[in-house]
Amino acid sequence: MNLSGVGVWSHLLRFGDPGEAADAAAELEELGYSALWFPDGGGPVFEAVTHLLTATRRIVVATGILNLWMHDPAYVAASFASLSAAYDRRFLMGIGVSHAVAVDREEPGRYRRPLAAMTAFLDQLDQAGPPVPEDSRVLAALGPKMLDLAAKRARGAHPYLGTPEHTRRARQVLGEGPLLLPEQTVILCSGRDEARAIGDGWLRGYLELPNYANNLLRLGYTPDDLASVSDRLFDDVIAWGDEEAIGRRLDEHRAAGADHVCVQVLTANGDAFPRQEWRALAAALT
Repeated sequence: MNLSGVGVWSHLLRFGDPGEAADAAAELEELGYSALWFPDGGGPVFEAVTHLLTATRRIVVATGILNLWMHDPAYVAASFASLSAAYDRRFLMGIGVSHAVAVDREEPGRYRRPLAAMTAFLDQLDQAGPPVPEDSRVLAALGPKMLDLAAKRARGAHPYLGTPEHTRRARQVLGEGPLLLPEQTVILCSGRDEARAIGDGWLRGYLELPNYANNLLRLGYTPDDLASVSDRLFDDVIAWGDEEAIGRRLDEHRAAGADHVCVQVLTANGDAFPRQEWRALAAALT
């Protein structure tokens, strides 16, 4: 399982038109990307995994992340075993605790003690027949406790909405050996005004989620940075500019300890597959 290089993170690979998702996956593989990442949200997540694995030959397909509250561990383990056998261990299971606002929407009060919930979920994956191997799973981890669990109970960590500084701190917690696979949001554009027009509302939505807000506060950003989406915060979380500028940001993650970086491309039309941008970035990054 190749988990180096550059991957693509896109909600459209899960929720976009299935035919175009399959066609895009095959092209991304040919362009040299090493992994395809997509989010969960409940429902038939393994059907989406199968769809992308069937459309490709070599590339890793990864959940970024499978929401542990929304899936039965025994079914998860059985699905993993089936997919691994059929597709030569190209499926990487990213697992996360998601957010209270999403988990409690249908069952208020369910989201509690996320670290304990993750530990219990991993225990059940270990006890399944067959189990999900530790080297085939990574954890969505931001804070030091979840990062420590990722080092001990998984192949590594998949942080989302982080910065190179977070990557540096995460590597310190993980130590040498565990994989560090951060997501990096990017915007190909000609200047700050265009970048802010595309990314400002998107980022504001994430800053309303305590898990991400608290992580950024730990990194030294102020409540005012978050409330106003300051230029400093925006520039550190979202890499924008030309291919060279985005390449420099990925190099910063690698210098900070990342093994693999998956890029999430934002465009003015969030419902359209950013295939032109993927092609342009592939020529510069892969």
